[in-house]
Amino acid sequence: MTSPLSSLRSRVVAVTAAAAVLTGVAVTYTLHAAQRAESADATSEFGLDRGKIYFRSTEAGAGRVARVPASGTAARTTGGPSCERFYAASGTGLCLQRRSGIPPKSYAVVLDDRLREKRRIALTGIPNRARVSASGRMLSWTMFATGDSYAGSSFSTRTSILDTRTGYLIKNMEEIPLTLDGRRYHSPDVNYWGVTFAKDDNTFYATVSSKGRTHLVRGDMKKWAATALRTNVECPSLSPDNTRIAFKKRVRKGTQDPWRLHVLDLRTMREHPVAERRSVDDQAAWLDDGTLAYALPGRDGRKQDIWSAPADGSGSPTLRVRGGSSPAAVR
Repeated sequence: MTSPLSSLRSRVVAVTAAAAVLTGVAVTYTLHAAQRAESADATSEFGLDRGKIYFRSTEAGAGRVARVPASGTAARTTGGPSCERFYAASGTGLCLQRRSGIPPKSYAVVLDDRLREKRRIALTGIPNRARVSASGRMLSWTMFATGDSYAGSSFSTRTSILDTRTGYLIKNMEEIPLTLDGRRYHSPDVNYWGVTFAKDDNTFYATVSSKGRTHLVRGDMKKWAATALRTNVECPSLSPDNTRIAFKKRVRKGTQDPWRLHVLDLRTMREHPVAERRSVDDQAAWLDDGTLAYALPGRDGRKQDIWSAPADGSGSPTLRVRGGSSPAAVR
């Protein structure tokens, strides 16, 4: 027979145990709620804001999107998605991702102004170039189908264009009718890469290569046609005022440091080199109408750093971001 004292002790132990369980649940809930709130705050606070330079950060080797002020020397803010290539404009981001596996998988991820995923497109190849039009409507990306460098001759590319307003996707623009030297041009070795869009979201510029030569082409989305303008132009980037194109020009033969950044005046078709004398294998970005940004190998030879230089050829290169690539200025 159980004594009253023993029964009381049992009830006290049960109540104490229940209280401990409830306390644990409450603590766990509070921690999880705090973590959810912290995550939500990070997501809502890190977005595409004007006056910032966004880039792919390689400081910790993660390749996540980060940002710094367009002016000043403030520390980077991190919190964006992981990307192999990145670009953004007017509330739209484009993130090219690569996932390990057999075979590896790649994706073009369309992001909103809070860098949240809106659309994901499966791709084939290695991410290489990414661009968003000034309005945020038109997107383009280039993938290496074979090879992984423009320096050699054994590579093939696949370039796509997406209209985010209509959802229309051009998976491979190699079938666009091309006019070269005044004639319709056909060749099985045609490759396109490095698209850049004009303000009207209809005109674009790109590189086309064939027979060992590269050309700058101007394209028309509505007419779906392209015309070659001049030779030895790679990875064009149209200035915000749409008057000039920054590009890499092959100035040396072979595969060792072959390029130098140049700027082409579209009205006069005259070009000039910028102050950067190192070989830049990048599609330069315009931070404003007078300044270019581009990536170069860092001190360890693996990670990249972002540099800038005046577009008019004056001055000297300036280190902007240590451990970064794919710069994009959100204006």
